[in-house]
Amino acid sequence: MIHHMDHAPEPLNMDTWPRQQHFHHFRRVPCTYSMTFEIDVTAFVAALRQSPRKSYITQVWALATIVNRHDEFKMCLTEEGAPAVWPVVHPAFTVFNPELETFAGVFAEYDPDFGAFHDVAAPLLAKHSQATEFVPQGFRPPNAFDISSIPWASFTAFNLNIDNDWDHLSPIFTLGRYIEREGRVRLPVAAQVHHAVADGFHVTRLINELETLVQDTSWL
Repeated sequence: MIHHMDHAPEPLNMDTWPRQQHFHHFRRVPCTYSMTFEIDVTAFVAALRQSPRKSYITQVWALATIVNRHDEFKMCLTEEGAPAVWPVVHPAFTVFNPELETFAGVFAEYDPDFGAFHDVAAPLLAKHSQATEFVPQGFRPPNAFDISSIPWASFTAFNLNIDNDWDHLSPIFTLGRYIEREGRVRLPVAAQVHHAVADGFHVTRLINELETLVQDTSWL
């Protein structure tokens, strides 16, 4: 049950918002961009080997935790086209069906308690791993952001091309395969972002905080 479905996004005060000029510029001249990073997950992977937790779910929770810290990654447009911020956003993530070689999109309510989130999200992976419907839960909340996984390849760049979807302000994340280099394990993380709401500074801060979070394995 999504407890936050009734919470409307909070419109920003355009008179005091520091990004108002940037927002108007990149709405007038639409621009999205993608950045790909490799984060150090050596301690994270080592801890997971000793844990029953699902690797993918831990990645999803970690991303959702950092995304929910920053208003620029919780943004949407009101019906009037004004920028607004959701109080909380929920991760929507892909589930692969190996038999059909297709994927389904599911979501789980974000919970700051990792154990509680894992208890809800992990069964979703098992339940929908044979899904034949694209959206097997029947709907997704409007305050959801997307995460997908490509665990078969460790990529160094990734880009999405979304036709005429200039109103999509939520970030989109893509995770790759772990790669070991010089004794360290790294995880490719690609972020697709609308320039109206976030710059390279904001994306880099998010990635740095994500790396810090997964290096502290006490929450696993």
